[in-house]
Amino acid sequence: MQNSTISIGIVDDHTLFRQGLISLLSEYNSIKFLFEAGNGQEMQQHLKNGPLPNVILLDISMPVMDGYQTVQWLRQHHPAIHILALSTFEEDMPIIKMLKSGAGGYLLKESRIGEVVNAIQSIYEQGFYLNEVVSGKMLHSLQGKSDSSTSTSHLSENEIRFLQLCCSEMTYKEMAVEMNLSPHTIDNYRQALFEKLDIKSRTGLVIYAIKHAFYIP
Repeated sequence: MQNSTISIGIVDDHTLFRQGLISLLSEYNSIKFLFEAGNGQEMQQHLKNGPLPNVILLDISMPVMDGYQTVQWLRQHHPAIHILALSTFEEDMPIIKMLKSGAGGYLLKESRIGEVVNAIQSIYEQGFYLNEVVSGKMLHSLQGKSDSSTSTSHLSENEIRFLQLCCSEMTYKEMAVEMNLSPHTIDNYRQALFEKLDIKSRTGLVIYAIKHAFYIP
């Protein structure tokens, strides 16, 4: 499969970014460019009129039909197409939302072209792309693989409530107010869960919460 040509589409509302990425990717014989679109709605027209790509590089913030709506539509209508999210957002919630919606990887737009190519190849061959943003722990959660070391029986009610609030857009200070606890106690919950669950970030906590049905939309 490593020698296969990977066909791609690029969906981003910034024309210069699309054209620059197309130009850089054209240097790689393993990648075949099929189409570019400025939003999810334009992408739908390309998918109707032409061959389907193996991988779509998808922005988040777009007019008409944004990345969240687009990835959900793709998962429903073309589940075989792999999705690599490309964005400037480094915050937890956009990453979590894209992964939960069905993206197989998340890459920052400031990444080097070599990393973009590696991400395309990885997501095509394995279905997922792992980096410092999307960890192996998230991969296991997204694939629904169980792990006895992550049983929820050893979590307290307050720890479970904390996990639920992590899925919101609340800051840790706002969580403390919501739970009627001190910020220091909230910090202790966070650190304890990091150690119990072998997780290193809030994103990881939310993925865990999603897998174990603690997530509240």
